[in-house]
Amino acid sequence: MYKVTINVVVGSTGIAINELQFDSRKVTEKDVFVAIKGLESDGHDFIDTVISQGAIAIICEKIPENIIDNVTYVEVDSSHKALAIMASNYYGVPSGNLKLIGITGTNGKTTIATLLYQLFKKAGFKVGLLSTVKIFVDDKEYDATHTTPDSLAINKYLAEMNTEGVEFCFMEVSSHGIHQSRTEGLQFAGGIFTNLTHDHLDYHNTFAQYRDVKKSFFDKLPKSAFALINIDDKNGLIMMQNTASRKYTYALKSYADYRAQILENQFNGLLLKINDNEIWSKLIGNFNAYNLLAIYGTADLLGLEKDETLRLISELDSVTGRFQYLVSNEITAIIDYAHTPDALKNVLETINGIRTQNEKLITVVGCGGDRDKTKRPKMANIASTLSTKAIFTSDNPRSEVPEEIIAEMESGVKPQNFKKTISIVDRKQAIKTACQLAQPKDIILIAGKGHETYQEINGKRTDFNDYKIVEEFLKQLQK
Repeated sequence: MYKVTINVVVGSTGIAINELQFDSRKVTEKDVFVAIKGLESDGHDFIDTVISQGAIAIICEKIPENIIDNVTYVEVDSSHKALAIMASNYYGVPSGNLKLIGITGTNGKTTIATLLYQLFKKAGFKVGLLSTVKIFVDDKEYDATHTTPDSLAINKYLAEMNTEGVEFCFMEVSSHGIHQSRTEGLQFAGGIFTNLTHDHLDYHNTFAQYRDVKKSFFDKLPKSAFALINIDDKNGLIMMQNTASRKYTYALKSYADYRAQILENQFNGLLLKINDNEIWSKLIGNFNAYNLLAIYGTADLLGLEKDETLRLISELDSVTGRFQYLVSNEITAIIDYAHTPDALKNVLETINGIRTQNEKLITVVGCGGDRDKTKRPKMANIASTLSTKAIFTSDNPRSEVPEEIIAEMESGVKPQNFKKTISIVDRKQAIKTACQLAQPKDIILIAGKGHETYQEINGKRTDFNDYKIVEEFLKQLQK
């Protein structure tokens, strides 16, 4: 059991409680309410409300002036951290009853976590997955809402995994999740660092803060855990500086414990040499070579037999919205979640490395609203430089004006690339235009939303699936 550091207690701690809650709307009789300071609201403002609903204990960062009899108040330094530790204890520290592996970094988290889930399922184990796209408790599937779920949800799913006899769980660990202490109280058997590039500076303010939050995950790994680090990334050494865990590395360019060489890179897959063993994978691109290497290393560190791991890797399919492609009317359409400058650059360079240059590469890309604005001109510059034609459009504008987002993107286009760009606010129309511009053998990349099945405009979500939309327009071209 983990302990919460307590500053002040007002009232009795010898009370029987019902459930833990941090959402005031869910509080009922005899619940404990943890008052969390969020980005949009502060749980401390709802203390009187939850008491009227039956809460008998309040965890907060400041004891309120209005004290109610028969209610216990506990003051802590961090409600986020207290919630995470209490959630773990409430569910019986479920992370300690399985091998929990956390994957963190800017790009690759979803692919690595999902493919590790697939691989260990194929190997005959009961497996859990906590990812951006889906949550699995062995075969049971749940929809995901955040990269790293809230502390209560994490421990609830882990407890269910315990009940179902799950042996391994693979979990995406976001910088937001680490910073908001959602991973406190979890016992990790291992951590994977993929890479660190420009992202989330709307939240972390500086790249150094973003990097240090990621590093703190490895700082807290115990001696019994392993840290598997992409040493080709210049931040890899920083991740390993203060960790007490066993350190292992993987790389394509550097000396490492797990090394790979790309022998062939085609639209139908990769031929790799991993630690002197050749393997064919259905996945595509240099970035997936790194992902597969991380998967191989993790499987080895978790005790899977090397030859069996290589065989299973060759059977793995791509993850929804991650370099997912279809071919229609001899036109190749690729859907990818690339929503950072580095991820977009990786995808475009992968495509350009495979195509013969006789085909056009048409890229449809937008940037999300209410997110890091500094990456908008950078992504537009990358798209317009590395594509034959770049169509700037809406992603999820959220509360921002789409035209203003696109204008900020356009500011990053170099003069020699102006003629290569078009701006179309309506994303569906932008995809349709890309299909109309494409000729047989051409390639269309639709970047930014990947697996998402909605578009968010002014707080309203409507159904929107890049894959289905481009598939529909390409079929129309055949008629």
